[in-house]
Amino acid sequence: MEALFDLSVFAVIAICVGGAIAIVRRTRQRRAAWESGLTARARVVRAWATTQMVNNVARRVQWHEYDYTTHAGAAVRFKESGGPNGRAVGEEVLVYYAPDAPDRATASEPQPGKDTAAMIFWLVILLGAAAYALHFWATMPDL
Repeated sequence: MEALFDLSVFAVIAICVGGAIAIVRRTRQRRAAWESGLTARARVVRAWATTQMVNNVARRVQWHEYDYTTHAGAAVRFKESGGPNGRAVGEEVLVYYAPDAPDRATASEPQPGKDTAAMIFWLVILLGAAAYALHFWATMPDL
């Protein structure tokens, strides 16, 4: 039973680390797209929503799939979560992309300060959760 508890603590820590890496990676991708200065007109080819349960409260996440053509003439399709609810299939939007990673584009407006603040907030939450799990594991009395 102790081994199961140990594994669950390390699983929580691994999930926190994986989440932190994903948050930092996506923030850097958006920043690179915004700072590149490259934009293109994109068309929404698919829109859908997923639901996540957080503390017994349903949280709706809007997803969109976009098609666009880079300035070099390459056709690109990418998916992005967290878009506005009112964006419909067939609508044209402006996307920002980096020339070395056009498939990691973003259709969100540049907000580097807000993006960085959100990243820091979630990193602190994940660090706190990992630290709490590690502390709980280290101070747990033997049963």
